[in-house]
Amino acid sequence: MDLDNDLVTRYLELGLALGRHIDGFVDAYYGPAGLADRAAAVGPVDPADLRERGRRLLADLDLDTDLEPHRRRWLAGQVKGLHTTARKLAGEDIAYLDEIEWCYGVRPRVVEDDEFAAAHDLLDRLLPGSGPLAERYLSWQDSQVVPADRLGPAVQSLAEEFRDRTTRAFGLPDGEHVDFEMVRNKPWGGFNYYLGDLQSRVAINTDLPVQSFAVGHLVAHEAYPGHHTEHSRKEAGLVRRHNQAEESIFLVGTPQCLVAEGLADLGLEVIMGEGAETALAGHLRPLGIPYDAEVIAQISAVREVLGSVRGNAAIRIHDQGWAPDDAASYVQRWSLVSRPRADKAIEFICDPTWRAYPFCYIDGYRICRQFVAGDPARFERLVTEQLLPSELVES
Repeated sequence: MDLDNDLVTRYLELGLALGRHIDGFVDAYYGPAGLADRAAAVGPVDPADLRERGRRLLADLDLDTDLEPHRRRWLAGQVKGLHTTARKLAGEDIAYLDEIEWCYGVRPRVVEDDEFAAAHDLLDRLLPGSGPLAERYLSWQDSQVVPADRLGPAVQSLAEEFRDRTTRAFGLPDGEHVDFEMVRNKPWGGFNYYLGDLQSRVAINTDLPVQSFAVGHLVAHEAYPGHHTEHSRKEAGLVRRHNQAEESIFLVGTPQCLVAEGLADLGLEVIMGEGAETALAGHLRPLGIPYDAEVIAQISAVREVLGSVRGNAAIRIHDQGWAPDDAASYVQRWSLVSRPRADKAIEFICDPTWRAYPFCYIDGYRICRQFVAGDPARFERLVTEQLLPSELVES
């Protein structure tokens, strides 16, 4: 891969340098090995220097006439996120909502608890049985747990079908491949480690029991047509074919993440369409995995609303000064989850790398769904083009 523009080189170097300070900040890198080796050799750079490098890079992008305007705008959005991270590392006090907006390109809002209460009312009518809603919902979720020895076969079965559907709908580059593994002691539920050369390693966290209604989403989100599909299509198209080396790095704290998480969350409904639950049941039930397709289909809208609870919890902790224990109680109440699952959500929200990240899912899904509007061709644009959140909203 040739680096045909000094601004792109500086962007890669800034991202790699920030990654020396923040564990997990560089989510993926398969660019020129010399840049990564140099970043490792010099050690962590003074955050004040990184802040100044980010400021100068933003200014120079404004003046550049060599890069195509759209490519330059995308890079500017990315660098604004990197500059914000460098400012925080240098000791600047940046308000939480400003941090999210400057890093990810959206300004989040607090969802009124009344919206969650309305979702609870709907769920109360949908769930079988009687008694307190939280107890019934937890009992139902427990009834949908995947036996540990059947999780791997379920993932492989779903991945094969999702890969076939993705290939037919959007195409996949020759030679792409995903390996799946089960892990523990992580703050997230699933993670795509993109290795470059069209290869991914997808890790699924088994700290908590995996529920059957989450398995299909996990596979679609992390692999087909989600993260792996986006990474491999952009490596084949933007990096290899068009020499856009900036796509060879994937960085937390940038608009790139919001679009990636939004399209990944949208992936299952894009490739499965209506009646997805029946198709998923056809994979899971033969493996002896409980899957209540009828109830799952009915409560999907409820689960979408309750997904914003974690965003409220993040704002309450980082913007309003709530104690994490109080926020966990809030998540437990309104998400209708067990205390261990609420604590796991708060662990993610309080992790220094991921504290602003929940809005990549909440707002990313909303914006990408609005942009795609049921049109597969628009989804393919998400996995092949450089698009900013602001462009998705305006389209």
